[in-house]
Amino acid sequence: MNADRTDSGAGTGAPANAPDDRPQVPAAEHTLRILRFLARRAGPVAASALARELDIPRSTVYHLLATLEAHGFVVHLPQERRWGLGTSAFELAGGYARQEPLARLGRPLLAGLADRLGESAHLAVMTGRDVLYIVEERALRRPALITDVGVRLPAHLTATGRAMLAALPREQVRALYPDAAAFAQRSGGGPARPRELNELLREVRRDGIAREDGEVTAGFRSVGVAVRDHVDWPVAAVAVTWGEEASVDESAIVDAVTETARQLQRRLGYGARAGS
Repeated sequence: MNADRTDSGAGTGAPANAPDDRPQVPAAEHTLRILRFLARRAGPVAASALARELDIPRSTVYHLLATLEAHGFVVHLPQERRWGLGTSAFELAGGYARQEPLARLGRPLLAGLADRLGESAHLAVMTGRDVLYIVEERALRRPALITDVGVRLPAHLTATGRAMLAALPREQVRALYPDAAAFAQRSGGGPARPRELNELLREVRRDGIAREDGEVTAGFRSVGVAVRDHVDWPVAAVAVTWGEEASVDESAIVDAVTETARQLQRRLGYGARAGS
């Protein structure tokens, strides 16, 4: 009779009920370690570095990366021979952000921002090539905006999206926007090809602030600042929107949005990196 593999561990010298600390599903363990390793790096990583740092056979790393790439969790940058997180990883991060703790920590800060400025404020996260709005605080007597909670908009057209895209590694931006087909349009304004987006993001990096002028909704302008984690990865962005007819001090809005992003970073435990 064949021995049952679930029996008492005969031949191993271990008691029948001894705990086994080894991973029961090694492939799942390796996959999670790869994703965690990539998430903690500021930029894409070579497969050989993954194998070396995680002590996983190189052939196994390549097989797992291929599977992760097929499901959108990583992207391959062939010219650099490196791997970075993909859009499905952004989806997971967005799901976490919608639940805890970004919305809960950000809501009172944005309420205070809207009260001080008398203009509407919102908090958004990246999800693929879109931004997803998770908090909106409408200022008193200000019109409703399209940036309601749960709304998705093309990241390259919004102040929040541009702030986060400018904080991403350039290789990641190229993976998200490889050609003109990746650029959704609303009013006909905004970048429509990779070169135009790159020029816009250079300005955002230079100024430390992202701007949008009527490219989402005609007659409305926005400024946004990224909220960054401990490796400068953009976890969210804070923005304020106002009508063109409003008499506002834009420099005061920029200062207030930047300070609110810094406050949120501190509450998240990341320190004051916004706008730096």
